[in-house]
Amino acid sequence: MPDRKILHIDMDAFFASVEQLDNPDLRGLPVIVGGDPAGRGVVAACSYEARRFGIHSAMSCARARRLCPQARFVRPRKERYREISGRIMDVFRRYADKIEPLSIDEAFLDVTTNLKKIPSATWTAHAIRREIYTTIGLTASAGVSCNKFLAKIASDMNKPDGLTVITPEQALPFLHSLPIRKFYGVGRVTEQRMLAMGIKTGADLLQYSRQELVNRFGKSGNFFYDVVRGNDNRPVCPRQGRKSIGSEVTLKEDLANREQMLAILARIATRVAEALAKKKLSAGTLIVKIRYSDFVTVTRSRTLPTMFTSDRDMMAMIPGLLATTEAGKKKVRLLGLTATNLLSGDIHAPRQLKLPFCDQLEAATAHGSSPSSQHPALSYV
Repeated sequence: MPDRKILHIDMDAFFASVEQLDNPDLRGLPVIVGGDPAGRGVVAACSYEARRFGIHSAMSCARARRLCPQARFVRPRKERYREISGRIMDVFRRYADKIEPLSIDEAFLDVTTNLKKIPSATWTAHAIRREIYTTIGLTASAGVSCNKFLAKIASDMNKPDGLTVITPEQALPFLHSLPIRKFYGVGRVTEQRMLAMGIKTGADLLQYSRQELVNRFGKSGNFFYDVVRGNDNRPVCPRQGRKSIGSEVTLKEDLANREQMLAILARIATRVAEALAKKKLSAGTLIVKIRYSDFVTVTRSRTLPTMFTSDRDMMAMIPGLLATTEAGKKKVRLLGLTATNLLSGDIHAPRQLKLPFCDQLEAATAHGSSPSSQHPALSYV
């Protein structure tokens, strides 16, 4: 694997920052983008001023208002966010031809050989952040390192409007001292499992063999074994076209009746099918999303050997997927469907099924490469 310079650039409180950009009266105030705090709305995003009160995404808007009565609530404007996101991606494209968007407001860039011939990855990150601010008016945080894992962690270390560099020489000491909760891909449940094993830092994780980690964490065990040793050879992969089409609904009241849930999912399936038809797409995988009344969210998916397009196709899968959840035993506040593994054109055409080593973090299985600390030649600073 050749020496690489990888950036992860993440916009700061993107939705809320766009609202503050468009409405100067909101600047400096706790802003919450989401639903009606008098109803069952959920926080989609919030400004840093609101975060100081303990508010975070996926929290109920009613609770957010209790935590911060003076907060300003605004409804999401998805089209405006997409417009600004497009302008940000245009800035990225002026510096790199290898860009991998992770979401509407963050992306990896491989700037090993950048388009502006800037010799330093750090200077490149500075230039991109400056151009975003001067041309759009928003701030971004960036992480600079020799692989995607380290760059992603670095971008979150000095928010907002920050830049963090982890050189190849710093990589292993940094990883070994890093609290396990800071490892990208370690969520709340995985953290608790690791803490129960005595894994509090990267140094603790280093003591476990690959097989032990695979036995405990499945495919993710391979990923954890590699990244704590500085090994992450995943390339920055430009993505083309839509990856999924979905729809979801937050219920007016928590629901325990499965028949009613199925009726709601049938209506959602109709919307998803109409969206597929409009874009002339078919799908290979259906994902059911359930959020319980305690805000715990689960997904269940099924991949078919043939493509599907209709709501009837989806309803043939939905009851079985719903049955694998606790919906009914636990009350539900949100239901959703997502069609993914999309294909345009003839749905009867043969296709290559998605293999289990996709680029998503839970399936990452990067195997042995020279550790990042062996790349001292890169110019980061």
